Amino acid sequence: MNTENRPVLTGLLALVGVAVVIGLLGGLAVMVGVNATGIGDTTTASDDSGTPATFRLPRPSDTGSSIPEPEESIEPEAGESTSEAPATGISLTATQQSVSPMQQIDLTGTYPGGEGAILQVQRFENGAWSDFPVTMSVSGGTFATYVQTSQVGPNQFRVIDTDTQVASNELTVTVG
Repeated sequence: MNTENRPVLTGLLALVGVAVVIGLLGGLAVMVGVNATGIGDTTTASDDSGTPATFRLPRPSDTGSSIPEPEESIEPEAGESTSEAPATGISLTATQQSVSPMQQIDLTGTYPGGEGAILQVQRFENGAWSDFPVTMSVSGGTFATYVQTSQVGPNQFRVIDTDTQVASNELTVTVG
């Protein structure tokens, strides 16, 4: 074969030859590295029982710390609102204490043991609790939503479990 008159073919064959050599040397280097580090070697990663080793977490140890006891709660006077709930049940908090009309009021809280419960937001109107058109579900023991209202003045809110009728603490947000 006369490659003197075909410089492009000669260059192409030289490139293919160099690529093959580099590929073989690279593959050999990877194999040596894998064997040297023991990656993929199942014979050294097994214990005496002959089963392959698995990822193991350390056992938990006692840190000596204890959970502090809850402080006694003081009951509010009649007509006084509170933003703290009893130790059990639904605990409701609001990020804002005062907002403009139709400004977002963020309601968040916890409901231990209420996983999956549907909570109805209620507002105190005309001496009774009425449903506000907002519901949410409890996930991971917590819940969050927001409400908006144009009713100026103090607005009392709470949430209630639609199945068990367990109610949260009441909180007041001033609108206006």
